[in-house]
Amino acid sequence: MGKLKREIGLIGLTFVAVSGIIGSGWLFAPLLAAQHAGPAALIAWVIGGAAMLLFALTFAEISAMLPVAGGIARVPQFSHGNVVAMAMGWSAWVGYNTTAPIEVEAMLRYLGPHLGWLYTAPGSGSLSWAGVAVAGLMMVCFTVINAFGVRFFTRVNTAITWLKIAIPLVVIVALLAARFEPANFTQGNGGFAPFGVAGVLAAVSSGGIAFSFIGFRHAIDMAGEVKNPGVTIPIALVLALAIAFVVYGGIQFAFTGALLPSDLAHGWGALALPGDFGPLGALAAALGMLWLVSLLNFGAVVGPFAGGLVSVGSNARLAFALAENGFFPERFAALSARGVPVAALLLNLVFSLTTFVLLPFSEVVQLNSSAVILSFVVGPVAVVALRQLLPDATRPLRVPAVKLVAPVAFIIATFIIYWSGWPTVWRLGLCLLAGLVLFLFHARHRAAGSLDLGEAVWLAPYLGGLGLVSFLGSFGGVGLIPFGWDLLVLAALGGGAFALAVGERLSQAKFDRYMSEERVLDAATEEEPEVRV
Repeated sequence: MGKLKREIGLIGLTFVAVSGIIGSGWLFAPLLAAQHAGPAALIAWVIGGAAMLLFALTFAEISAMLPVAGGIARVPQFSHGNVVAMAMGWSAWVGYNTTAPIEVEAMLRYLGPHLGWLYTAPGSGSLSWAGVAVAGLMMVCFTVINAFGVRFFTRVNTAITWLKIAIPLVVIVALLAARFEPANFTQGNGGFAPFGVAGVLAAVSSGGIAFSFIGFRHAIDMAGEVKNPGVTIPIALVLALAIAFVVYGGIQFAFTGALLPSDLAHGWGALALPGDFGPLGALAAALGMLWLVSLLNFGAVVGPFAGGLVSVGSNARLAFALAENGFFPERFAALSARGVPVAALLLNLVFSLTTFVLLPFSEVVQLNSSAVILSFVVGPVAVVALRQLLPDATRPLRVPAVKLVAPVAFIIATFIIYWSGWPTVWRLGLCLLAGLVLFLFHARHRAAGSLDLGEAVWLAPYLGGLGLVSFLGSFGGVGLIPFGWDLLVLAALGGGAFALAVGERLSQAKFDRYMSEERVLDAATEEEPEVRV
């Protein structure tokens, strides 16, 4: 094991988060969100952005104070011990490993019309063996760039991210200038919210909105390599979410206003923009803007490439953290001469390639969102628990009204997982069971000291209750619990689980032992040479 180098500055970390958020989502999410919610997809973006801001603030307070690599796996270690940390870290790791395949698939779908040999047939959506080989080479490329060190990685990512921000902004301005029909937001096809509240909520989870925003997490997982983390992490997270909200909200607004009457002839649920260049490209082509189609094709490669690059780097830190927690073998916590967990990079590469080959694209997207969102529930719980366990520590950021913000964030995370639908929830349950088997046969023998089982008791009723409500509910379930009542039940479940989790935090003695072993408080204030990235 070794020590990670603190070489990421404010711009570098902000663009790590921005690149994670603005990947392939802006290319497909406007259409998917509109199919679920119609013009009210704009409200769904507001809900999704606000929810992610709440999650980001809870993690920002903790990571600014305890800046460790793989924060989503390590944070619960300090508040609830090794069992909760392993469960949440495993959930995040499964979700993270689907990100690079999603970004690669997005790139290939846009390259398909130009490189027909990537697919078995035009428009089939089935990659040829040559296409699979190209996908594999792309993921290998992500791994190699990350292996050269965090300074090289952040410089490459920052250069690409400037383009990732500029291209969507040009697309927004061009669509607004070419065609903007206000009637698209209000008249016909069910009005502003044709599918009501349920449609708006479904758009948040299944419409790609949650998937698009959750990329902010990469800044949390790179915290162990951030210069001046107490200031850099909170500012970078807020800046990244603000930039992303402007881009996504603007794209959705411009896309909705530019739709032609023929596009909406059969209603929002049947909205489809067929063609070889994706929904935005099809719309641009229909408006006669061929130059914009070319720009979108370029952006369709640049955006997902940087998103995949960041996700691979971030996930390596997560696997590194899981190895340090005792969940993965110790070899995955080893660092190269450049301070990079190369063994963790290779482990993730193998798992991601397997996911890419075995799972359909739509299932990969939904599993990604729900698995990562599940791991987010530890942020709201940990931020309150650490206020009690570490009351006098210097907190560069203090979340205001934390006793209100934290449970609300926890309940929202519960809603988003539920909105992803029963078919996704039961698959997530299988992933958690696989993690439990791995834990029983390997990790429990390596966990330092005794297992923190008492602090993990709240997970059983929470996860079991969430699965039961999903099965009985109206989002892909059997529908025995009608819409509205299901949300009340989930709010009660989430509130009760949150209170139970906070009450089951580590004892002060256990907490002090973990702190003395980790020395993470020192890392937040230690002086290091200035490195600009």
